[in-house]
Amino acid sequence: MTPFAFIIHPIDARRDVSRKYPIARYLPLRVIEWLLRRKKPMYVSEIKGIRSLTGAETRGWFVGCPLTPKMMLELPQEEVYEKIVDACNMAARLGAKIVGLGAFTAVVGDGGITIAKRSPIPVTTGNSYTVATAIDGAVEAARQMGVELSSAVLAVVGATGSIGRTCAVVLAPDVAKTILVGRDVERTQAIADEVGHGAIATTDISAIREADIVITVTSSDSELIQPEHLKSGAVVCDVARPRDVSTRVAEERDDVLVIEGGVVEVPGEVKFGFDFGFPEQTAYACMSETMILALEDRPEPFTLGKDVSVEQVKEMRKLAQKHGFHLAGFRSFERAVTPEKIEQVRKAVLRNKSSSTRSVPQPASG
Repeated sequence: MTPFAFIIHPIDARRDVSRKYPIARYLPLRVIEWLLRRKKPMYVSEIKGIRSLTGAETRGWFVGCPLTPKMMLELPQEEVYEKIVDACNMAARLGAKIVGLGAFTAVVGDGGITIAKRSPIPVTTGNSYTVATAIDGAVEAARQMGVELSSAVLAVVGATGSIGRTCAVVLAPDVAKTILVGRDVERTQAIADEVGHGAIATTDISAIREADIVITVTSSDSELIQPEHLKSGAVVCDVARPRDVSTRVAEERDDVLVIEGGVVEVPGEVKFGFDFGFPEQTAYACMSETMILALEDRPEPFTLGKDVSVEQVKEMRKLAQKHGFHLAGFRSFERAVTPEKIEQVRKAVLRNKSSSTRSVPQPASG
């Protein structure tokens, strides 16, 4: 058996810290962050019951890194690295042979490369399987919404990151048009040149208004995509943690489908020992990649840095199938997306089209 560990961290300082320490909901945010900054990484829970279709088994641990995405962006990078490496050291002491970087710990700085050099055990970001599930989820959700892939406009927000870039490379040949959104014009254009197929580079988030399918996976610590940015009938796959799509979209747009990328069913009778907001037996794709490597007895840095190759995505998808990992339906804003919900969205789109048709002035007869 190859044991593993996975590093998690609070997304929202007040909300997440108050789950364990209720007094935090009454403290100023700066005080909570001050306390987190001085806290050491911590043992969170043991993960049991993972059993592959092959019969292989593994177990692992959640290790908490006490930094929020906002803190990881604002604190000195060396201090952030040291905190994450301390979490890797704890993972090794617990008995893990490989450690996965969760959420923002996978993207801060150089995408795990420096952390891997300093960690006593191999490190993976999980981005290869995250890309695979993001693509599979977006394509399947589009199919259920009646979006024809070959005539669809695809937008990738956060296209210069490892996940966004590879999603664009894989999907661009299959769609009619690809729009890449990034923060830096030159870097985004370089990705567009690599993607080919007439891909368009922009820094303007409003460009996604014409997209039928949106995959968003930025390293922002704030909500970027607002209701006014989406066309009626759009399918949005939000892979980012914290999420890129505003909660206003759920409140104001009943005619778009937002799904969370990378929700995976884990084989066996898994018990995580910690509630991270998913139903039992399911996990993020990045967590799942770490489990898959453990089951495969491959404690190696499978995915690191800012680049994920198509070959890595294909290999991890194949390994996932071998061990029994697969997409676990859709979720949106911490809730399951049922077939009834998808049908409601489709009906709202049809109502909008009908309303638009009626509002267009008709030519006078005679």
